[in-house]
Amino acid sequence: MSDAATKPNDEQPAPASRFPTAFTILFGLIVVVAALTWLIPAGQYDRAMNDAVGREIAVAGTYQQVEANPQGPVEVLLAPIAGFYDPDSNVANAIDVALFVLLIGGFLGVVNATGAVDTGISSAMRALRGREKWMIPILMVLFAAGGTTYGMAEETLAFYPILIPLVIAAGYDSVTGVAIILIGAGIGVLGSTINPFATIIASNAAAIPFTGGLFLRLLILIGGFVLSAAFVMRYAARVKADPARSVVSSMKESNERFFLSKDTATGSDAHLTLRQKLVLIVFAATFAVMIWGVSTQGWWMARMGALFLGASLVVGIIAWMGEKRFTAAFVDGARDLLGVALVIGLARGIVVIMEQGRISDTILYWSEQAVSGLSEVAFINAMFGIETAMSFLVPSSSGLAVLSMPILAPLADFAGVGRDLVVTAYQSANGLVNLINPTFAVVIGGLAIGRVPYERWLLFIWPLLLILAVFIVASLSFAAVL
Repeated sequence: MSDAATKPNDEQPAPASRFPTAFTILFGLIVVVAALTWLIPAGQYDRAMNDAVGREIAVAGTYQQVEANPQGPVEVLLAPIAGFYDPDSNVANAIDVALFVLLIGGFLGVVNATGAVDTGISSAMRALRGREKWMIPILMVLFAAGGTTYGMAEETLAFYPILIPLVIAAGYDSVTGVAIILIGAGIGVLGSTINPFATIIASNAAAIPFTGGLFLRLLILIGGFVLSAAFVMRYAARVKADPARSVVSSMKESNERFFLSKDTATGSDAHLTLRQKLVLIVFAATFAVMIWGVSTQGWWMARMGALFLGASLVVGIIAWMGEKRFTAAFVDGARDLLGVALVIGLARGIVVIMEQGRISDTILYWSEQAVSGLSEVAFINAMFGIETAMSFLVPSSSGLAVLSMPILAPLADFAGVGRDLVVTAYQSANGLVNLINPTFAVVIGGLAIGRVPYERWLLFIWPLLLILAVFIVASLSFAAVL
């Protein structure tokens, strides 16, 4: 297609671009939450150290109003910075995640400069021809396994730049690639079984063994996965049959230009060289080592970042790139994900404003008062609704567990339901909300990497959210009356 033919499309803004960017949405939420600190009374529960949880938790029955600390214009402007690190204590908030994203970008920039990924995608598409649809449930199973066992979340950001080109080359769209990762891992977290950052922390905070309610959580995991995989596969099949049915159809050409090289897009018959094969081996081994380190060695962002930095150097040596070409590729790759890193800090700034404004405990106290005296079914569904609302304010699964479980779980004793049901309601609600939560860095970061506008993602996923919500409510209600 000629430049003249493409120029009008490039110059005219797509309808989706008229919707505010993620930066505007998040900054607007910071302003809204700051305004709420002037309206909602400040309050706090007493905290006590819980050795089983490994941190201080709220003590039921100790809520009291405290001196208000409303957040003004200065605090609003400081919030994005405080989202990265506390400017008073210099304690890290999201700076480690943002730096990790930049190091991933540098690693991918170096790998892409070798041409190994583009050639590998072309080879994979030739091998999968006619069977591409089966990679959707297979990959979703792998991400769901990570979610249900160790709460795979921030680590998934490394997989978007790898998987999305593969999915687009298979004839699908970027939304399909984002859905495989975000929904796959999200369903795993929603149906957590042994996830230490959700199920185990929440169970400890609720003073019950984490194995309580395991059968119900397994049922929700399997049922939720089947519903989600079928939903994504159905959407992907429609897009492949008719690209105009994609929710990002207006971005089809620009996404193909961004994610695919010319040879990949045209189905090149190029074959991998020995150096490229070695690069892909290092590439795959890096992610395998990352998963091993996170799941068994307690690694977090710093060590994962060091792994990608070291792997970049190994790839540069194998490809014999030279110092200048290697440095340029690394910096260019990090630059591609700079916007994602900035969005992560901005999302965390919302939580900072709420914590500084001392309104989290007040909202929790109001919730505690609202559920007293309800029947079993009404109680557990009220719990699900409360945890859903609180998840928008506290997207961290461990943070929400520590905040809410010590207060809400004991109320189950008076309602005649098991505390394990409250834990299940909490993690199901948190997992469901974090498929769309604009305050959750993984959502905003994943969409930014996949070039999927937030409102397009909502348009795609809202039917699935409704289906999953009905399924979860039905499961909790049935369990409550058993």
